[in-house]
Amino acid sequence: MSIAARLPLPPLRAAAIAAGLGTLALAGWFATAQLAPGERGVPPIDSSSNFEVTGVRVDIAGRTADEARAAGWREAQRRGWRVLWARTHGAAPDAAPRLPDGTLDSIVAGIEVEQEQIGPHRYIASLAILFDRGRTGGYLGAGGATPHSAPMLVIPIEYSGGGPQSFEVRTAWQKAWARFRAGGSAIDYVRPVGTGADPLLLQLGQTRRPGRIWWRTLLDQYGAADVVVPEVWLRRRYPGGPIWARFAARHGPDATLLGSFVLTAPNSEALPAMLDQGVHQLDVLYTEALADHRLAPDPSLTIEEAAPAPEEDLIADDGEDPLATVVDQSATPPPATTAFTLQVDSADAAALDQALAALRSVPGGSAPTVTSLALGGTSIVSFSAPGDAAALRLALAARGWRLEGEGATLRMRRGGGAGDGRP
Repeated sequence: MSIAARLPLPPLRAAAIAAGLGTLALAGWFATAQLAPGERGVPPIDSSSNFEVTGVRVDIAGRTADEARAAGWREAQRRGWRVLWARTHGAAPDAAPRLPDGTLDSIVAGIEVEQEQIGPHRYIASLAILFDRGRTGGYLGAGGATPHSAPMLVIPIEYSGGGPQSFEVRTAWQKAWARFRAGGSAIDYVRPVGTGADPLLLQLGQTRRPGRIWWRTLLDQYGAADVVVPEVWLRRRYPGGPIWARFAARHGPDATLLGSFVLTAPNSEALPAMLDQGVHQLDVLYTEALADHRLAPDPSLTIEEAAPAPEEDLIADDGEDPLATVVDQSATPPPATTAFTLQVDSADAAALDQALAALRSVPGGSAPTVTSLALGGTSIVSFSAPGDAAALRLALAARGWRLEGEGATLRMRRGGGAGDGRP
């Protein structure tokens, strides 16, 4: 062992190294904790397009318990149909046309029991009636046709216990959105399960990110055109006691607030029902925003292509310019376009954004496309530019980047410039 190796480090330097190692260990633990297997991920229980009428209450008596229950379900179908027709046409339930019980049996897709009490001769229950959209549409008439939104990525945020959570763990708010029957809504919700890389990509920091480049990549990965962020703040007066909740409907990469409201639950057992009601009311806010044209996709999330030149500009005017149709044989043809596959160091989203911005500034180049995203590692980007690899190397060197390797697959790194002597 050398003498230098045996000498003790100065106290300040030793403390700095220890702090740095502690920070790296904490960051590594946080990323591992977000990706480690555990109780995470709640798939939507139903993505069908059924119409749903909830909260249908019945109180029916009968000679036996089974007879009372069957009569209660019959009455619930009749009441659910009247509520659905009134909701679709904006009229009173009494104005709905009466359908025979046989017809109702054919259009009802299912009945869910929310609460029920069964006695020897009495049935009291709160039920949810599901109507098949295809079979019910003909009885609803033209009023049943509603416009649908573009695909909206859902990132539910819950504030509970002083900190925000999305998909890091299974939250009651995520479970409420998984229970929601989105098929009957005018909003096309894209609901992630919450497994894989979802906890890293879909969290509070992403919902407040202003950069549009990263948003485009994320929405393309989930097959969405825009994003909605339903938020809920939960406050408990004491363990097991009343719960106060404030709900907020946010939309777009700028988290625009569309509306908010407050609900309360008497105890923890009533929390799921309150959250389900909150989801339904948020869906109403998003539907109203869609009708008011406030839920249109943000134009900054769409990459617009250059408009083609008008036809009249491509036709020579022989009357004014007799030489317009003469082809200049001495003119140099434009360089051929070459497709490149670039390996880009992407320690974080900001580093990837800087690399993509440098590629977009190359004259004559195409829009770079991220074909493989790997934050903290190496991402793969497809890019086309005039000329060969040497021309692209010079263009990026003038912008502070350098290319390594040969052929169509190159590695793009920060460094290099027009006057540093490197190729």
